[in-house]
Amino acid sequence: MSKLILVVDDEESIRISLGGILEDEGYQVLMAENGSDALDIIHEEVPDLVMLDIWMPGMDGIQTLERIRSLYQDLTVIMMSGHGTIETAVKATRTGAFDFIEKPFTLDKVLITIANALNFKELRKENEALRLGSAKEHNLIGSTSVIEALRSQIQRIAAASTPVLIQGEPGVGKELVARVIHHYSTRRNKPFVSVNCMSVPGDLLADELFGHEYDALRGTKAHKRGRLDLADGGTLFLDDIQELSLRSQGEILRIISEQHFERCGGTRPVRVDVRIIASTPGSLEQMVKTCKFREELLLELQVVPVRIPALRERREDIPQLVEHFIRQFHLREGWEPKHFDQSALDCLYSYNWPGNIRELKNIVERILIMAAGPVVTADILPELIPGGCCSASAIMESGLESCEEITESLQIARDRFEREFIEQTLKQAGWNINLAAQMLQLERTTLQRKLLQHGLTPNKRP
Repeated sequence: MSKLILVVDDEESIRISLGGILEDEGYQVLMAENGSDALDIIHEEVPDLVMLDIWMPGMDGIQTLERIRSLYQDLTVIMMSGHGTIETAVKATRTGAFDFIEKPFTLDKVLITIANALNFKELRKENEALRLGSAKEHNLIGSTSVIEALRSQIQRIAAASTPVLIQGEPGVGKELVARVIHHYSTRRNKPFVSVNCMSVPGDLLADELFGHEYDALRGTKAHKRGRLDLADGGTLFLDDIQELSLRSQGEILRIISEQHFERCGGTRPVRVDVRIIASTPGSLEQMVKTCKFREELLLELQVVPVRIPALRERREDIPQLVEHFIRQFHLREGWEPKHFDQSALDCLYSYNWPGNIRELKNIVERILIMAAGPVVTADILPELIPGGCCSASAIMESGLESCEEITESLQIARDRFEREFIEQTLKQAGWNINLAAQMLQLERTTLQRKLLQHGLTPNKRP
């Protein structure tokens, strides 16, 4: 997507000549003859850069810059003046201008200053992304054959820009795999933007993805860039894509095939260059049969399907995962790392892990917090793991001989486990919803929905 530059100058000849130069260089250009018009334009379409003249009738350049800084703190502004002084240049930069250039300016000076400003903006965005994602890992932990096969598949997939559909049970690490694919792709230096389609209410999801050009709440024109704009040049990860409406599915299909979309309330196509990676925990084929998912979108996504194995399919990786989580916890909290002896690892190995790696991580951290002493043994695990991990081991070893006849369905058993697991986490968090959501690695809205589903509320504590 080419960069959008707003040229603000009361002299028409300057606007026309500078606009022509910039368009020849491949930029999109908007023009305004005064500060008030410039603010109106920015309100409707936020540019990547503003070229702003200082001496203008009415609201001058410095006043306009102050208004821009108060409303759009991240907008990059270059000041221009034919009567520049050192005092003026200092005031402009102190107010927040990136640079100051004097008229008459040369073509090289203008283009170099613009390039530097845009490069600085990209570096700032990359540094922020690195800061936010510094704790994210780009390696899959484990050495089992299924993980080695997954690594090999990722290496082949990463080099292309083809859409990817990641399938796997909740908690297996679908977003991590998406990040690994992005990390090893040619887009690695561009943004990775993740959208949890389940955590955003359906009526707001389209606005979150595509942005809008009309504010339905206020009934006025209002420009907002969506996650697709933020992901331009990089990767957009749609977690739980099955939650998208049929209309939003159609927009995603258009992005894949035509690389453009329309903002909510807008009519102008917006070009974008993104790679779509989607995830789902279940079967989209069944949703196609019930007309809840577009078959053509499924065909586009299934060009490169990726299945992540459940933890019970790769139990031999549990010791490595435990060591990894211990190391992460130690680096984050600074506590002395504990050691899991073989009896504790055997106990973890025997458990069925319905919550997969997410559950393992949460339980390891719970043990590190609650267990006394530097060595974790099997003796202390039953009281720290839902249902008692070692009792689960005994059941497995005895072939369920000592158990009563199983009459409940797998879904009922999963629901019961989830309720117990959430309830224990809430108790540890002192029924603080925000803290519990962090411990469970869930969005607050997702946790609240599950609390209602299981009848768990602060007012109805068991």
